[in-house]
Amino acid sequence: MVKMVSHGKHIALIVQQLNKFNPENQSVEDFLNESAEMLQTLNVTEEKFVLETLAGCIEYKSLLDVVVNAFFVRDGKYCLISERNLYVVICYLATFQLEELGLQHFSRIVKSQDTAKMHKFLRFFFNALYLNTWIKDEWSRFYDSLYVKENWIDPLLRWQPKVQQLIEQLMDKLSNRTTTVKTSTVTQPKEFNLTVPKPRAIPIPLPIPVLEKGPPVPPSTYKPPKETKQLKEVKIKNRQKAEDLLLKANTNQFKCATTNPKKGENTHNDMKSRPAFRAQKIQSKIDNIPIKLNAAAILREGALYQRKMEQELKRIENLLRGAGDPSEFLEWQKQMRGKDLEEQLAEIECRRLQGKLSHEEAVLAHQNVTQENKKKADLMREEKAELMHQYAEKRLQEQKEMRELVEQVVEGHKNAKQAKLKLQKYKQQIVQEVSEENRELLRQALEEEEEKLRKRCELIQQIRAIESLPILKHKFVDLTETGGHGLICEMSIVELRERLALLREAQKAAEEEKRDQIIHEKQAKEQLLLDKLDQISVFRAELGRAAALKQEEKKRKSQAGESHMKDERILNLQKKIVEKAMERKKQAGLLKITPQKTSIASRKDSLQWNHWKELEESRERRFKTLQYGFMARETAQKMAAYEAARSGATACILRSEVK
Repeated sequence: MVKMVSHGKHIALIVQQLNKFNPENQSVEDFLNESAEMLQTLNVTEEKFVLETLAGCIEYKSLLDVVVNAFFVRDGKYCLISERNLYVVICYLATFQLEELGLQHFSRIVKSQDTAKMHKFLRFFFNALYLNTWIKDEWSRFYDSLYVKENWIDPLLRWQPKVQQLIEQLMDKLSNRTTTVKTSTVTQPKEFNLTVPKPRAIPIPLPIPVLEKGPPVPPSTYKPPKETKQLKEVKIKNRQKAEDLLLKANTNQFKCATTNPKKGENTHNDMKSRPAFRAQKIQSKIDNIPIKLNAAAILREGALYQRKMEQELKRIENLLRGAGDPSEFLEWQKQMRGKDLEEQLAEIECRRLQGKLSHEEAVLAHQNVTQENKKKADLMREEKAELMHQYAEKRLQEQKEMRELVEQVVEGHKNAKQAKLKLQKYKQQIVQEVSEENRELLRQALEEEEEKLRKRCELIQQIRAIESLPILKHKFVDLTETGGHGLICEMSIVELRERLALLREAQKAAEEEKRDQIIHEKQAKEQLLLDKLDQISVFRAELGRAAALKQEEKKRKSQAGESHMKDERILNLQKKIVEKAMERKKQAGLLKITPQKTSIASRKDSLQWNHWKELEESRERRFKTLQYGFMARETAQKMAAYEAARSGATACILRSEVK
């Protein structure tokens, strides 16, 4: 950390040098050399601080101008433009030198300046909202956004709570400041002319110790735990149990409706001897339960039955005109649906086998990838050894360059005394100029304040004179007179009230007429709903009879399942799966897998094979049950159509139920 006594003088010296710098007529190197010649009166640490601050303010001028320009636009509207470089220096120290200086030294520099100015600028610059928003965005236009955030914005936000305490101290100082006029001049203390100790030589850096190679990673970290294997086995067993239960449920799905042909005679005799089944009675009771319907449901159901009746009348007219019996079409439709079902099941089987084939191909591809990864790992090891050799050579070269740099720095400290004498002379000149400028500024500020106070007094007198004038608050209104605006539709308030009363009477008469119309419409709608309910009750009775006929037809008919033939595509896929499995086993032998891993893999393959086999058997059983139900549905449709052709009037109800 740099230790200095006269902080205000050094900041004033830096500001004065920045005011002299002109980038169009002078280069940065020449300007710094001239400044170094003028700063020879200072000691080494102070000269170094001043030169580094000058160089930093010039180098980062674009970043500092963003903050200072915004300060003059927002909070510093009444600040002097001649003090612009003072804010530039404070902004540079806060952004780039706060870590090196420390908060204590930075607070001394700030307190050495004008308290009101520093309080206003630091409160503006260390605003967390400004730092995170527009300051960060503007600085990112000149440098990389990630670099700006890590090196400048984050340190400023980290120092913000401590700098906030400094701002509060400045605020307290402003609030407690007294405006007493000093009658006597204060003695200025002078520094003792002490000998400056010689700077210490920079020690030669020690060689970087090489860390010992750590122990290798144990192989147990790459092995999965036993609990996961046990959970997988339990999961597979539970899935097998669930599939068995599903198969049993599918096979026993229509067991209550099937009949054994060998015991047909015995069951027929038993059915004659036993009383009738009571399900029909229960069904009749359920059908006769009254259900309350709303208006929309009644109209919707009545429209449905009306549409079905019209369709049935058209069908009867077509039959009377000579139309054919639809039994042949129903037979053909049954055959086509059977073929579609067989094709659909064959397609499902093909997809299953294709999935199994893709699984075998994926395992084979994984084995090929592992073999290629081994080759790539060998190449990466060789490249790593070569890179480590190059890194060692580079480190040796950097150590040599560091030693040479240390020697150059030691030689540079020998020419510090001459710069110190030049800096002392330059300081004396700066003090005289600054004192004269401060007197002139104070005189101008007093004159401006007196002028403002005089204008305020005049304005207050004018306002009080205006307020003292009397105001008339009462106004007389005649309701029978018009406004006098010259409009055709102009009327008085009394006439307006009469017209509003006439409009209200007309509105009441219209409402009464509309209310009578709504009552008549409601009565007509209720009568329509009653008629629809009578029609619905008739149709529901016919539906109950049709359902009884359908139940009797189902008991008479017996069904037989057909076994489905496997497609050629399925056979070809099974052959390919066997070939891929053989190829995978050969590839595993070439990779030289350990016995433990091979046993696990073989166990997994056996479990997967059993899983695929059980799925195939379950699909075959499901196909039989589906085919059995499909045949039952087709026979029921055929019988329903036949009865519809015979019954005539009730045919529409039966056909709608079959559909």
